Amino acid sequence: MGGRVKLTRPWPLRELVGELRQGRTTPEAAARRALARISETEPELHAWVEQAPLDDLSPDSTGPLGGVPLGVKDIIDLAGLPTRCGSELRAEAAPADTDAAILTAWRTAGAVPLGKTVSTEFAFFAPGPTRNPAAPGHTPGGSSSGSAAAVASGQAPLALGSQTAGSVTRPASFCGVASLVMSHGRYPVTGVTGLSPSLDSHGVFAASAADLALAWSALTAEPDVGTDGDRRPPRILVWAADALDVVEAPMRDAVTQAAKLVREAGATVEPFPDERLMAEVTAAHPVVMAYEAARERAAELAVAERLSVPLARLLRTGAATSDAEYGAARATIARGAARVAELLGSYDLVLGPAAPGAAPRGLDTTGDPALSRGWQALGLPAIALPGFTDPAGLPLGLQVVGRRGGETDLLGHACWVERSLP
Repeated sequence: MGGRVKLTRPWPLRELVGELRQGRTTPEAAARRALARISETEPELHAWVEQAPLDDLSPDSTGPLGGVPLGVKDIIDLAGLPTRCGSELRAEAAPADTDAAILTAWRTAGAVPLGKTVSTEFAFFAPGPTRNPAAPGHTPGGSSSGSAAAVASGQAPLALGSQTAGSVTRPASFCGVASLVMSHGRYPVTGVTGLSPSLDSHGVFAASAADLALAWSALTAEPDVGTDGDRRPPRILVWAADALDVVEAPMRDAVTQAAKLVREAGATVEPFPDERLMAEVTAAHPVVMAYEAARERAAELAVAERLSVPLARLLRTGAATSDAEYGAARATIARGAARVAELLGSYDLVLGPAAPGAAPRGLDTTGDPALSRGWQALGLPAIALPGFTDPAGLPLGLQVVGRRGGETDLLGHACWVERSLP
């Protein structure tokens, strides 16, 4: 990039928390560093919708995160700022009176919201203005575009997202950072503008799985498994996703290489045995998503001509979906959930591709969420792991999926896998 600012420079959370706890920096200095990096990179990245007023950035030194700067996706209420949801329909929205429940939890852990990050329109497919720090001419993914870019560029060490299809895992893969999608229902969605009640889940971005483990421990008071060097090698099912016929050769090679590396490090590695069933669950996901979105966003459906083409199409499709079609899709998902729960009774995690390949060129698409749809339908926690690149040097992320409600255990295994990768 010649003399231009280097855009990809994640800010490790563990490093910052260590400095804060040891008194080598202060919450105020962390906030100033975040704002300086935003000022330096935002003209090219466009990751933020609006920043909190400086007077509101009163870093709190309490809580295990004690002053860590945080980005907040613009479908999540942040008191004092409007929640515009990436839509012209919300352009004149009034500031939120209170924080969303999930943001209250992060504040309690000590995180300090810097402002609102870009979301695609109502967290669906219409791209926002955000560019990919790893390749500014390529999409950052969506719908949590701004949060992924903010972490990848070092504007913040943590940022919040949400996932209904692939809105956290895919941007993490494209931008070269780590992410956690929480089990469905793990935290309430009060104060979050949702799309599909049975699918919407919270997410968070950080530089690495080890950073996610620290953040999760701070949020939940569960053990910090990010430095557990004595953890036994996991039992892993490798999901190639061949039945979906969307995985590109570089990503296929990355999964193959990852499986080889974890096996050499001592893991038990077997192929995922029910590719066809996961393809059926994946196909059921958009049926459920459209049906529920048409009802969750009925007010927007009534003015669909004012929406982006992808969102209007989704809502109209959902409105035309019958109760019988919805019920059949939910039955397929239930069958898949029972089978995967059985498999995860004997194995610790499923390892597979986080996206079909590297971020597509151009900013007119956010990419294909097919590799996340099935796991999201099952409501399982999923972690995106950076570490590979395609021949052009663009990031390729893997994802690991674990038992419902088993985020802490999955994070421990993900950190083990992360230490085994390049």
